[in-house]
Amino acid sequence: MKTIDAEDRGFPVAEEAGLSLNEVAYRRFKQALVTLSYKPGEYLNTAQVMGELDMGRTPINQAIHRLANEGLLQVIPRKGVMVSPLSIDDALELIDVRLANEMLCMRLASAKITQPQVAALNALNQQIEAACLDRDRVRMMTLDHQFHQELAQIAGNNMLTDILSVLHARAQRFWASTLSREGHMQEVIDEHRAIISALAAQDSDAAASAAQAHILSFRSALLHEG
Repeated sequence: MKTIDAEDRGFPVAEEAGLSLNEVAYRRFKQALVTLSYKPGEYLNTAQVMGELDMGRTPINQAIHRLANEGLLQVIPRKGVMVSPLSIDDALELIDVRLANEMLCMRLASAKITQPQVAALNALNQQIEAACLDRDRVRMMTLDHQFHQELAQIAGNNMLTDILSVLHARAQRFWASTLSREGHMQEVIDEHRAIISALAAQDSDAAASAAQAHILSFRSALLHEG
């Protein structure tokens, strides 16, 4: 594998400014996992990862611990570190959990969202559309993560934000396998618009329904791919 540089990771250098080395290693490693730069089921050599992510051993080991807790890596005794495999059964269980939590997120967010936050969501979705036109898969995935992270922040429940962060990272690995399907990204962009529109109207039922439709669309794309 070639070195995973800042552009490949989708992280502008400015976004890493002021972060601890442990946090930078975690973000770089996580990005490589969710975009499938490291393949499901692949065994990883720590020294190789250190070189590819340009990080030291201690930050990488800390990142491995965090990512194993999040289900993205598995530490296998006497064998090493393996990228967690993907299975349809896992994906379907994940979708069920996302449905409950993301619909709750939309109901909370619809009561709290401000016009500047609506504008920020629209701007992010426009950036996703631009990345789609450029066929920049990593940037699309990075911006989509930011979009969902912003939704969770608007909801204003820290525990829910933490849960959604883990769920979305795990879901993105499955999503990466569907991005080549014709028209799928435009569906995602349109679904984001429906979510934003419902939130802007502070219609909690419509926002929850839009989130449900977005996740079920992901489910359909995944099963179609499989």
